[in-house]
Order: sequence, then structure tokens, then C-alpha cells
Amino acid sequence: MATGSAPMQLQLRATIRMKNGHCVPRKWIYHLTEGSTDLRTEGRPDMRTMLFSSSCPGGIMLKESGHGYQRFLLYNRSPHPHETCVEEFQSLTSCLDFKAFLRTPRNQEACELSSN
Repeated sequence: MATGSAPMQLQLRATIRMKNGHCVPRKWIYHLTEGSTDLRTEGRPDMRTMLFSSSCPGGIMLKESGHGYQRFLLYNRSPHPHETCVEEFQSLTSCLDFKAFLRTPRNQEACELSSN
């Protein structure tokens, strides 16, 4: 997560491994709204995003909600975040009454983050 190209913007960049094994760069631009803790996702006016503080190095926690769904996400620069990071995330989601927890398997090396 970094500042965007304009004031009141944050940018999240990632490289995601697809089912076919290819790495695909992705970018999300969030707009900050004065007087609100919610972030608006560019290109997704129905989606609301909230950032949560985390003591986990290289990681962020966020909650996305839109038409009929809510999900919490833990992003980390490490393909295998420290177990205390995962426990912190599970504790947050449990306090907010989320019971299901899905950890995606890591069967391949992490994708390299592109510089552009």
C-alpha cells in the first residue's frame, strides 16, 4: 500500500498467481473521503473498504463490503506470514462475528512484484 498519484489516494499493488500458474500484476486505487474512515475503490462504486491497523510487518488487513457480501483480507509481502500475524487476523475477524476462515494453499513460489 502506497500513496497514489493524486492527493487523497492510496494504491495497492500485487502480483497474483492464477490457476494456470501465470503471475498477473494487479493494482487497486482507493480514494479517501474526508470525514470518513471508508475508502472508495476506483471502478467499483458499490464497494466499501476499511483498513485495519496491524502489528504484522509487511502486512495489511482490510474489510471489503458491497452488494450482498463482506470479506476480510490479510495481505502480506511474505508468502508465509508469521503465525502471530494469522492469529491476529483471526482474532479481529472473530471479534467482528466472522466465523469462517479460509487460508489459501501455497503450493508454488510467490510471484515477483513488478516495478511498473
